Amino acid sequence: MSPPTHGGPDALGVPAHDLSTNANACGPYAPAVQALRVADARHYPDPAYTALTVQLAAWHGVAPARIVLAASGSEFIQRISVAVALQAPGARVWLPAHAYGDYARAAQAAGLARVDHPTDAALLWACDPSSPLGQPHAGLADQVAALRRGQALVLDQAYEPLRLAGALALDAAAQDRVWRLVTPNKALGLTGVRAAYAIAPRGADAALLARLHALAPSWPVGAHGVALLQAWATVDAHDWLQDCRATLRGWKARQIDLLQAAGWRVAASAANFLVAAGADGAGVEGRFGLNPLLTALRAQGIKLRDCASFGLPGRVRMAVVAPAVQDALMAALDDVTRKDMA
Repeated sequence: MSPPTHGGPDALGVPAHDLSTNANACGPYAPAVQALRVADARHYPDPAYTALTVQLAAWHGVAPARIVLAASGSEFIQRISVAVALQAPGARVWLPAHAYGDYARAAQAAGLARVDHPTDAALLWACDPSSPLGQPHAGLADQVAALRRGQALVLDQAYEPLRLAGALALDAAAQDRVWRLVTPNKALGLTGVRAAYAIAPRGADAALLARLHALAPSWPVGAHGVALLQAWATVDAHDWLQDCRATLRGWKARQIDLLQAAGWRVAASAANFLVAAGADGAGVEGRFGLNPLLTALRAQGIKLRDCASFGLPGRVRMAVVAPAVQDALMAALDDVTRKDMA
């Protein structure tokens, strides 16, 4: 199995301008930063995470027994894939056509064969807004309505707090039928802190829920992860996020205008990131290929995300960023273009 492809820091270190992850460009959330500074890392957290679980459950209006803490969103993806495989030998998985690569990697590691139709799968994945396109998950409401006993649909909500347009096409009753995976570090602008949780469906399969707990390591979330999740589940954090979304909408409109003026084709997106491709004969990618472009930009301190690993070759995903970073991106693109033409 090939190593995973991710955005963010690489062998060259932290890029000066990193557009390759989907972190909130308005962040980090200052109260969370302060909470991390004072987190007591001298001691283990409560192994049962009693106070944190109660806080998260109250925030979402669910019973504490429905909260499953995880070391990260990726760790939960691995854990539920293994749990489903152990629960039902021969179980299969359904994945969206373009999705976060860890869904497929976890399924392969767990021995879950991929199927083309959701009705044939024991484990189904959805992400809304989706990655990498930032679009609604097509047919989500119908998929949820069609769920049968023994099927588990996980709705990855990593980008829900950064949705800039539209709304999730599931009412409260439908949301209660799925596993909801919540990873707040992107929304809070603190992707280096790895902590997440899932909300089990109402009346979740008790055996699957018990297996998920049994598969968890001791203390999956450290003191800093606890601090992050505690800062997340507050009114103040979500008031701040509401202001962020307003700012990001303006930044996004400006970024799209700049890219389109430079000849780039930009796909529709409801989130704080977008997928784009250089126009043939106008964009840099059309002249000398995407990888050389990304390499040239990286040398100038700018990193974009190659979408080939998502099944979208020839395109890049980039986060919505502040105007100063947008200007740096466009200047670098112009510089690379002029050097290629020289």
